[in-house]
Amino acid sequence: MTKIKVQIKTLPHYEGLPLPVYGTEQSAGMDLHAAIDAPISLQPLQREAIPTGLAMAIPDGYELQIRGRSGLAKKNGIGMVNGIGTIDADYRGEISAIIINLSNETFIVERGMRIAQCVLNKFEKIEWDAVTELDETARGAGGFGSTGTKVA
Repeated sequence: MTKIKVQIKTLPHYEGLPLPVYGTEQSAGMDLHAAIDAPISLQPLQREAIPTGLAMAIPDGYELQIRGRSGLAKKNGIGMVNGIGTIDADYRGEISAIIINLSNETFIVERGMRIAQCVLNKFEKIEWDAVTELDETARGAGGFGSTGTKVA
């Protein structure tokens, strides 16, 4: 497996927290920690950008995806407001995780809590080819459940 070197800068409010690491040998994502001074109470349906105290220089041709943690989603109803956040290669500011409380109970975010995960992804740039017709497929324009929900 190829490893990509990514420059990472810790900000003053990150002091004392560990750098992101893979939880297991085959993990795709690294956990990001809440770099906050005081606990944050998230009421039901409240959203908040939680600072991570990290800034990075993502290599050109890559994006850093900020994703929710499945354990927080299942146990506490905590998700990412935008599903997956993208950190572009030219962004140099602090990375935040925009989380939302989808439960019926208050959720407390505390300093050092693992609030999200990050995954580095390579991507390709699009070059548009404007046409008047697209090639035909068996599916055609069928979408939004047109293939059903049960296995045939």
